[in-house]
Amino acid sequence: MNRSTQRWAAAAVLALCAAGPAAAQRRSQPWTPPDTSRLPEPAIKDDRAPDDPARIADAVNKAVELLLAHQEDMDAGDKALPENKAEWPYEGVYRVNRQIPIGYRIGGTALAATCLLRMPGYDKDTKRQEAVARAVRFISEGTKHPLMSADDYTGSYDVRGWGYTCALAFLLELKADKAIPAEPRDAADRVEQTIKWAIDGIQKTEIPTVGGWNYARGPKDEPSPASPFMTGPTLQALFEAKRQGYAVDDAVITRALDALERCRCSTGSFVYAAEKASPSDRPEPVAGSVGRMLVGEVTLSLAGRSDVSRIRGAIDAFFTNWAWLLQRKSKPGTHEGPYHIAPYYFYYAHFYAAQAIELLPKTRSDEDRKEYRRRLAQLLFSVQQEDGSWNDRVFPRTSAYGTSMAVMGLLMPSAPPLARFSPNASPSPQDR
Repeated sequence: MNRSTQRWAAAAVLALCAAGPAAAQRRSQPWTPPDTSRLPEPAIKDDRAPDDPARIADAVNKAVELLLAHQEDMDAGDKALPENKAEWPYEGVYRVNRQIPIGYRIGGTALAATCLLRMPGYDKDTKRQEAVARAVRFISEGTKHPLMSADDYTGSYDVRGWGYTCALAFLLELKADKAIPAEPRDAADRVEQTIKWAIDGIQKTEIPTVGGWNYARGPKDEPSPASPFMTGPTLQALFEAKRQGYAVDDAVITRALDALERCRCSTGSFVYAAEKASPSDRPEPVAGSVGRMLVGEVTLSLAGRSDVSRIRGAIDAFFTNWAWLLQRKSKPGTHEGPYHIAPYYFYYAHFYAAQAIELLPKTRSDEDRKEYRRRLAQLLFSVQQEDGSWNDRVFPRTSAYGTSMAVMGLLMPSAPPLARFSPNASPSPQDR
């Protein structure tokens, strides 16, 4: 193990230690396979089919209420004025000076705002528009935070990259939908500046030599393993930025695609992180890899490096191994045995399963796609909470993230088409 890999491993260990001694004790206890014979008893009783449009519409409408009610001003807490409630911070075990890091605050806000934007009727919903406008303000002001600086980034365990990626994807979609807020007057300029800031931050924090991105790595200037969990969503955001005509370095994208491809194992699973050597001779179990498989194959397919059989294989692996994800949902700790699944993979995996389903061919696979959508909706409704939200963490605040990811999964058939990447291709800003 070289020095940079040792440092990366140390950062990962520190993250795991944040779960506390109770988690270590649980890892030492014997495990039993999850019950795959039936779904959980849903908290909300509903006899309608899971893919019934009216049932999905009811869930979406409830999610709108929840997200609007949970928008907050972390800095002011309970004393916040309504007009200052601008964020939906993602909360995990990781802290910076005992505070939720700004990267999580920006990233969580961007995801919830994206969900509000995608929900039907946004153009006629003043409350949603005002909430998104406040989110845009918060994200743009967050670019000035010292811990969001790409120039001051040093590596180690650091989540500012999620702020770059989620903010970029959200603002690009806001712009493509011609939904940039009319107020304040400089909103369009803020959006433009923040998009360019995010692209710059992503490119400057690329892992040297190896390519791709990872929130747990060695020093900034040394090679470290790339994470498919982070590299896939970041590449998707860069593909869209390039499609809209922004200057994106093709070499950065190509190196990241190479890194993502090296994470793919001979079994179809994706390793947690990979550096230079191909991982095909040391595959990780599929059961602990389904979220990474989905985002990996979807992203690689957008660049011509995957195919329908691999995408379908990842979808089937998700459904087959779903009970292992469920076993870790809303549990304390992070990566626990037997497959080292962290709770935050739960709705992440559902979101990318929904993406993968929509990439199946639209000819003879129409019925397949319909059945996959139904099964995904059935799983999501089986774990919906009594108040209509979804949450895969032990932190109540993170229901905004879980609800957003679940609802966007249900709405994926009507989501904007994913941008594709071809090296040196001319940008086509109007191609939507």
